[in-house]
Amino acid sequence: MSRTSLVVRRRPHRTVALALAASLAMASPAVAATTGDNTEQLRRLARELVAAGAPGVIARIDDGHGHPVEIVEQAPWTRQDHLLTATDEYRMGSNTKTMVATLVLQLVAEGKLTLSDPVEKWLSGKVPNGKAITLRMLLNHTGGLFDYTEDPALRPSIVGRERRRWTPAKLLAVGVKHDPLFAPGTKWSYSNTNYAAIGAVLERATGTSLANLVRDRIARPLGLNHTYYATDSTWRGPYAHGYERDAAHMPPEVPVWFRNFAGPRRHGHVDVSGNDPGWGGAAGAMVSNAQDWARFSTALMSGRLLPAAQLAQMRATVPVDARQPDGPGYGLGIQTAATPCGTFWGHDGGIPGYLTTNITDRAGGRTASVLVSTEFWAEFETNPKLAKATQAFQSAVTCAMFGKPLA
Repeated sequence: MSRTSLVVRRRPHRTVALALAASLAMASPAVAATTGDNTEQLRRLARELVAAGAPGVIARIDDGHGHPVEIVEQAPWTRQDHLLTATDEYRMGSNTKTMVATLVLQLVAEGKLTLSDPVEKWLSGKVPNGKAITLRMLLNHTGGLFDYTEDPALRPSIVGRERRRWTPAKLLAVGVKHDPLFAPGTKWSYSNTNYAAIGAVLERATGTSLANLVRDRIARPLGLNHTYYATDSTWRGPYAHGYERDAAHMPPEVPVWFRNFAGPRRHGHVDVSGNDPGWGGAAGAMVSNAQDWARFSTALMSGRLLPAAQLAQMRATVPVDARQPDGPGYGLGIQTAATPCGTFWGHDGGIPGYLTTNITDRAGGRTASVLVSTEFWAEFETNPKLAKATQAFQSAVTCAMFGKPLA
């Protein structure tokens, strides 16, 4: 859900999807291929991704014209834990932000919140300079708050060595102990603390938990049977196991405090799927599967979940790089970028064991989801071979979603 390195301050959260946009922008024109050829090429690229070190891969691509394509590949050594399927649940990490932002905008449509509300109105005394930070700034990462995932207090929870019940209020308190990064509204910087604050506002404004809000306002109305806000490590259905390298095989670039994950040992890895994702909170604790998230994306972008005015507010973006005002943008819990194959909307997420991307077109008629069942290599940029294979697969999935020849 974030770049969690505490060694150096990394550049503002370069998400997988935004990196994908950059790679596609430089892609050479592709040769036309039939749908069948595209599917076989996707399967080949997924196999190459596993060969490069991914324990497992799930992808679902719907170009809006026929039956969705589902791709599943896994390393042989993972089969003793679970035979991967296209309908498995997995941790969504920062894709959670899109769903949480949807909840906020539903309350805006109902007149219970406004995007111009200062955070001080709802969380009096909880956020320094809270009178100058609006809900809109929290949602689009222009509030300037330090990212709580970079605080040492989170380390034991991130590696599964501490089963601590993190509430949005507690996560917010960790983030605001640190000085702000900049004056509210003056820059963009990805920070999970923004969504910890949003989670606390939602619970304060409604008097109910985030888990109940997701269930009652999104999951049940859309029939999302595998989508829920995780309140502990429990899974509700068959799930994809996520893995990280064990201490003996962890790359040297990874700091010592992130080298020893809790969980069963498997083939030089640790199965981290039993660890509690609660430290992700409103920024990253959602569980779903590819089919459910496609249904959510379609409902969101087609206007079923939000009135037109609020959907337009969600799509109002700020540049993630001030040097590229026409480049990738971040809206309210959603990001967008133009590629040679089409302009996508969506999000990505990273939480130990699970690297995910969910994208759609502007109207929600086309959707694509990708899971790679290991994540720390991306956090710390430790595996160029796996990065190259992931980028190639993501690029192909994006073009296939838009019904274009694979780049």
